[in-house]
Amino acid sequence: MSVARIPAVARALRATFATDVVDAETRLTGGLSGAGSWRIRVGGIPYALRVDPARDAVRDPARAQACQKIAADALLSPRLRHADPESGVTIVEWIEAQPLSDFPGGGPALLDELARTVRLLHETPAFPPLTDYVDALDGLVQSLLARPLLPAGTRDRTAALWSCLSAASRAAGVEPVSSHNDLNPRNILSDGRRLWLVDWEAAFLTDRYVDLAAIANLFAPSPQAADRLLAVYFGAPPTDRQRARLALARRVSHLFYAVMFLTLAAGERPDARLSEGQACWPLAHLHAALGEGELLLETWEGRLEYGLARLDAAA
Repeated sequence: MSVARIPAVARALRATFATDVVDAETRLTGGLSGAGSWRIRVGGIPYALRVDPARDAVRDPARAQACQKIAADALLSPRLRHADPESGVTIVEWIEAQPLSDFPGGGPALLDELARTVRLLHETPAFPPLTDYVDALDGLVQSLLARPLLPAGTRDRTAALWSCLSAASRAAGVEPVSSHNDLNPRNILSDGRRLWLVDWEAAFLTDRYVDLAAIANLFAPSPQAADRLLAVYFGAPPTDRQRARLALARRVSHLFYAVMFLTLAAGERPDARLSEGQACWPLAHLHAALGEGELLLETWEGRLEYGLARLDAAA
């Protein structure tokens, strides 16, 4: 069935374009949020359409769309053409994305642009608050540890790791800013000249190092690159405190993604049990494979492998 036949989508199309006729549509895949996304064309012009009716403790289209509008007004997210929090339907202008690996100037230029983009995001008007980040992650960790997927030894080590990281995070304090909270390559688009941020489902007001750590873990593998990220973001050479905050947040970020992917794997196969000492590829190897376009995260085995690699990186 055409997406335009969905009543809420038809209403959104009529409100935005005065017609519910689309010239073409393509279902987009690759996201893990459960929302439906399409590339549509209306009057010969492409747009991105998203339908996200889910509601739970985190997923709230009203908050996500409020964050998205703030980012779009700051020209950090594609122009928002329609947003309806009741139906969860959004329509934005389409960005013809180029591979991040082809960003002009290569890796250093991409890292600089990421730092500037995130700094501008963090300077926007405050996003709506949601929860304490550490409290939220604690709930996710405890939920994973209650599942039988991980062997006993791994569960014990993960519990001990999180106890240390959570205590250190609480002691470090919070510098609240408008935070995207899920800056992975699927949510960072390059048009060949600049970057755009998309998918605001996880966005809310929280610590600035959540976004900085996510970028550092993907695009700043060396200490020199991490210093470059901090220097561009803060506009000055990094201090020891900034380095320490980022180092801690990077481990927390690794653990967050580990928990998310391992929980997803456990939910997909509730009877799955891992053996102690199960080997996995290093995270750098998996990120290289993802950068080359491998569909690693589209399979259960790939999601499990990625979660285990993130868990190792957090230690």
